[in-house]
Amino acid sequence: MDSGVAQKPHIVLVPFPAQGHINPFMQLAKLLHAAGFHITFVNTEFNHRRLLRSKGPEAMKGLPDFRFETIPEGLPPSDRDATQDPPALCDAVRNNCLAPFLELLSKLHSSSEVSCIISDGVASFAVKAAQELGIPEVQFWTASACGLMGYLQFDEFNRRGIIPFKDESFLTDGTLDTPIDWIPGMSNVRIKDMPSFVRTTDVGEILYDFLKSEAENCLNASAIIFNTFDEFEHEVLGAIAAKCPHIYSIGPLSLLRRHMPVTELHSFKSNLWKEDANCLEWLDQREPNSVVYVNYGSVTVMTDHHMKEFAWGLANSKYSFLWIVRPDVVMGDSAILPEEFLEEIKDRGYIASWCPQDQVLSHPSVGVFLTHCGWNSLMESICAGVPVICWPFFAEQQTNCRYACTSWGIGMEVNADVKRDEIVCLLKEMMDGDNGKQMRQKALKWKRKAEEATDVGGSSYNDFSRFIKELILHHEMTTSEAK
Repeated sequence: MDSGVAQKPHIVLVPFPAQGHINPFMQLAKLLHAAGFHITFVNTEFNHRRLLRSKGPEAMKGLPDFRFETIPEGLPPSDRDATQDPPALCDAVRNNCLAPFLELLSKLHSSSEVSCIISDGVASFAVKAAQELGIPEVQFWTASACGLMGYLQFDEFNRRGIIPFKDESFLTDGTLDTPIDWIPGMSNVRIKDMPSFVRTTDVGEILYDFLKSEAENCLNASAIIFNTFDEFEHEVLGAIAAKCPHIYSIGPLSLLRRHMPVTELHSFKSNLWKEDANCLEWLDQREPNSVVYVNYGSVTVMTDHHMKEFAWGLANSKYSFLWIVRPDVVMGDSAILPEEFLEEIKDRGYIASWCPQDQVLSHPSVGVFLTHCGWNSLMESICAGVPVICWPFFAEQQTNCRYACTSWGIGMEVNADVKRDEIVCLLKEMMDGDNGKQMRQKALKWKRKAEEATDVGGSSYNDFSRFIKELILHHEMTTSEAK
């Protein structure tokens, strides 16, 4: 191996194998690489194949000091260009990834000593591997801090006898509106605002059990990184710091990148689907703040009925819209929109299967974002100063939605059982109503605060600098001890 590469501190990054985790990990990897670290980025074989299809083999070769490696996750082979089933994936990662990752680490360690492993907050197999080999490790929690605090309450919900629910009646009898006033750093929340896996009649369910144990494991880490900024989640970050004193809030990561030198990696993106860049030219032809942008993220699936309600809500609103419709967005089916809908919207609707979302949200023609409330989407919305209409699907999206609509004041929520008339009303309010204007102002205020946090001397900038110093210091200490 090149001696210059070997002398650099070597960091191995291990995201959970889903798009919403890989993207922030790639942003962090680029920042660390620019700060002088040798990076190994570990994907599953399935996702590496998808990246090869999306980016082409040349893009995935990496650089001498930025390499891609793979491990199997143990699910049956599939060439589908689609998100893997979340319960099956969580179970497979938990049960199958430790041995191949240990093997990979041993191989890496023998050629270039690994200084640190940064593993996903829901990939505790990497923590076990680090401990087994005596390698320092840090956790990167890629979701919101309020989401983590929600997961950390799962055991308490059980202890208080709130869960498991006796039967499915809790979904409709008002139980979910019960206020919860005992969570440190979280106020004005209800059961329905907790991460969705708490809505269970069986605490042995994979997603409940997986997220509960992974979140609890996260607190045992030597340090936790968050893609958020102090002012945005101040109270809950304080409550987490009381449980795990070494936390670094270094978000929004995309804004920290302003301080990076432009390298060969600068424009590399980790999208698993091929992006349709033509939508940006379409946006260029639209008036400022005139377009509704709709994207439910990489995991959300819905019924064909809900898909059509969204479609006709968008059509009947008469606004121009850019709608991202993944091929796998409809449960067990491919997404097919009615001919009469396509005819109705042909002059003012653009439908794509994937897009460069950060560029879309930053485009002056976009006025509102209809989102599932995944954390990356919310962070990108804040960076662009765009208000949101929230249709949370699962996990901590419900928690993010509550904060967006209350604490942050940037959003309104769509009823889970979506109706086209409601979509029309919400769009009219957000695009032209007084509430919409206030929320746009709030979103722009948060954008300024996010920029301040990531400016030189800001809270996120300082936390990232502190993190880098700790990594370098630890590397120097271990190197001198080895001599």
